[in-house]
Amino acid sequence: MNADLIHRKSFIITLGLLTAVAALTVDLSLPAIPSMVDALGSTLSRGQQIVGVFMFGMAFGQIPAGLSGDRLGRLPTLYVGMSIFAIAATVAATVNDMELLLAARFVQGVGAASAVVLSRAIVRDVASGKDAARLMSLMTMIFTAAPVVAPTIGALLVAQWDWRAPFIVIAVCGFLMLFGIRINLVETHVPDANEHPLRQLKRSFGEFFSHRQSIFGLLLIVIPPAGFLSVIAVSAALTVEIYGYSITAYGLIFACAGLSILVGSAVNRWLVSRYTQLQLLGLGVALMFLSSAQLAVIAWLDTAPFWWVWSCVCLFMFTIAILLPNAIVVALDPLARIAGVASSIIGTLQNLIGAGGALLAAVIYNGSVRNSIIIMAAVGLLTTCVYLFRPLIAPGNLVHHPDELARD
Repeated sequence: MNADLIHRKSFIITLGLLTAVAALTVDLSLPAIPSMVDALGSTLSRGQQIVGVFMFGMAFGQIPAGLSGDRLGRLPTLYVGMSIFAIAATVAATVNDMELLLAARFVQGVGAASAVVLSRAIVRDVASGKDAARLMSLMTMIFTAAPVVAPTIGALLVAQWDWRAPFIVIAVCGFLMLFGIRINLVETHVPDANEHPLRQLKRSFGEFFSHRQSIFGLLLIVIPPAGFLSVIAVSAALTVEIYGYSITAYGLIFACAGLSILVGSAVNRWLVSRYTQLQLLGLGVALMFLSSAQLAVIAWLDTAPFWWVWSCVCLFMFTIAILLPNAIVVALDPLARIAGVASSIIGTLQNLIGAGGALLAAVIYNGSVRNSIIIMAAVGLLTTCVYLFRPLIAPGNLVHHPDELARD
């Protein structure tokens, strides 16, 4: 039975690495931005757009990936998506023009969409409720290794060679992931291609938005990324340009944010067997409010010691590890039969909003502390409001459907 896969280490690790594709692609390349823009004769503001453009590509690719995963199966869609990712990553590592580089990053995002969408769908294929939450937490612990180590590795690669080195490593990782899919994953979904694709997509959308629980979970999933991606996009400028740290130090500083997610994932994995998803969502939102309220004060002051700014960012990232896995389970639990499209709806909106936050941060960046953190502060406060309005959005108890799992 596919449900037995939740105990197979190689299966879980591979899913975790698939979820890490986006974080690896973003975080490994961040230290290369300053030298990249110098080498390509561009500007820092333009170079920082490699984050937002990649996220827009992911947003564009998620609906096709989710529908294909439901119609044709998880594995064929993963093979195609990761092949596109690996080829586009190779192009990004070799071009000499900023516009071509940004185009390659967009295509990379389209390919990476299948990894993120279908890793979540596969979890819903084999688990629900607390089992799914535990699996999501374990996957989060695995994929957060990327933001912990990737900026440091990226900084070392740039210092040792040049800005292309991190992009070459990203391309190699893409080809290695194809090999990992081949040896560690199995098909977990019975393909359903009996309907016309557009009718199937319309029916799946209708089913998703008919569940108020899924809408509530969706809001808690898609809003926070605009906050943390806005800070990620300008983190190199904030750390190096405003506060005067070196690129090598930036890698270590950024790793603290990744470590915060890792610790949060471990805490969530311990808590998930003791508390309900709704209680854990409340804990995550409360901590996020504590972080964003302080960031709002810092933005109003437009100055603060770096330790205060970055500790608030790290607390925000810690809450992500508690909030997002439980919100994903809440959103997907009623939707076992359309898990691929449901995951793609979540991912598309998550990446559109996240990319918007990253690009807006790059556009409004003016060398001030205020403009570097204001989006994260606003997003945290908005997420708090969503949770407080749950009685209006999704009244009653949350429901789970452990009997609706995909079968071999």
